[in-house]
This record gives sequence, C-alpha cells and structure tokens, in this order.
Amino acid sequence: MTVFFIGAGPGDPELITVKGRDLIRRCQTCLYAGSLVPEAVVAESQAETIMDTASMTLDDIMSVITAAHADGHDIARVHSGDPSLYGAIAEQIRRLKTHDIDYKIIPGVPAYAAAAAEMGIELTIPEVTQSIILTRTAMKSSPMPEGEELENLARTKATLAIHLSVRNLREIEQVLAPVYGAECPVVIAYRVGWPDQQFLYGTLSNIRKKVMEAKITRTALIFVGRGLNHDDAFRDSALYDKDHVHVLRVKRGNKDEREV
Repeated sequence: MTVFFIGAGPGDPELITVKGRDLIRRCQTCLYAGSLVPEAVVAESQAETIMDTASMTLDDIMSVITAAHADGHDIARVHSGDPSLYGAIAEQIRRLKTHDIDYKIIPGVPAYAAAAAEMGIELTIPEVTQSIILTRTAMKSSPMPEGEELENLARTKATLAIHLSVRNLREIEQVLAPVYGAECPVVIAYRVGWPDQQFLYGTLSNIRKKVMEAKITRTALIFVGRGLNHDDAFRDSALYDKDHVHVLRVKRGNKDEREV
C-alpha cells in the first residue's frame, strides 16, 4: 500500500502528468484538495472513497489514510501545482513515517511555470535576469525563517515569484521599491489555469490599486522583476550561437573534430 502525493498542476485539468492521471484512475482511495484542485482532475477516479479535504484537519486526513492502509488500499493524495512547493506534504510525510506507510511524490506543473506560459514569456533572459526566487511573505501563516525575509531576498534583484501574499502588497511595495525601483514591472497571476484566470500588469507603484479595483484577495501569484517587461535589446543566448562549441556541436568546418 502506498500514498501517492500527486501534483495536479495549477488548475487546468489537462496539465496533470500522465503518471499522475493514471494513478488517480487506479488508486482505491482518492483525497484531493478541493479548494485548489478542480473536480475534473479526479473525475475519472474509480476509487471506492473520494474525499475533498478542504475542510479536513491533518488528523482527519490521517484517519482516512490509516483506515485505507489497513484495507490495503493505495491512495491518490492530490495537491495543486507541484507538491514540493507550499504543498503542506512534509507534515503528512512525517505522520506516514510514524505509521510505517510508504509514499511516493509525483511532480506537477507549478503555478509560476504555468503563469509564464500564459504570459508568453521566458523568465530567464540573457544578461537581464538569470535567477528566479520562489518565496512568500509572513502574514497569518508561519513566520519566515531567519535570513529569508523579503528585505534580504530583494538584495539579489532576481525575479521574484511571491506566493500567498496578494493581501500584503503594501509591504511588498515598501520593501522592494527602494531596491527594484518604483517602476519595476509587476504581474499578478490570479487563478492560473482556471476558467476565470486573470493577469494584471503594472509596477510596484500602481499594482496595489489595480488589485484592489479587481477585488483580488486570494489565489494569486505575484511576479516582480525586470525580465517581465524586457524589450528586444537583449543578447541571444550562447546555446544556439554558431560560434559556441560544445560536445554535441563541434566547430563547423573542422572535419577532424566532426569525426571524433
């Protein structure tokens, strides 16, 4: 018996992996986070037990899992996005280990990747930005670990993908504007992959007003960085440069090298 933590992607039912879909179809018990995972993701489940865990506590969830384990059932534990990011699976895994229950993690499409695809951009632009920091801010949830405060991350000037923080935009602006500049591009990606998804484009100086007007208070990802609104004046990457030689593409015109 195994618990499979399955990443369902950010909302679009077609963004789940083939492996994740097949496990949902065959597991005898299916638990899914209904507040973030659409029912269409688990619609093909043939499980004897299918439960939305949105209103359940960790103890409630573990009661279902241990009961299924006693019956020898495999469990599809379906989370939104990729389980490794803000999936709250670590605490579940800790409980599983105490019960000596096997588990496996099936990765999914993270929200930041799906959002970039919808925006039609690459997040890493040569000589503009080459780093993405996935983070959040401390609100009602647990505090940030020492050293991971937004003030410290801002010093990198990397592109930031800030989760679980759309109601904290005032602080984000106050912290980031002195470092990134008030006119630094910002994108709010709301409910990525869902039918009502929405993208708001602005800057650190005006994005909070736009979010208030749109009445967005949850389920949004905040992007901040120069690479979000770059022009075409960046250099091509070395990857496909005709003068860039690597083990799979030797220098043209050198017969001896091609034969090696």
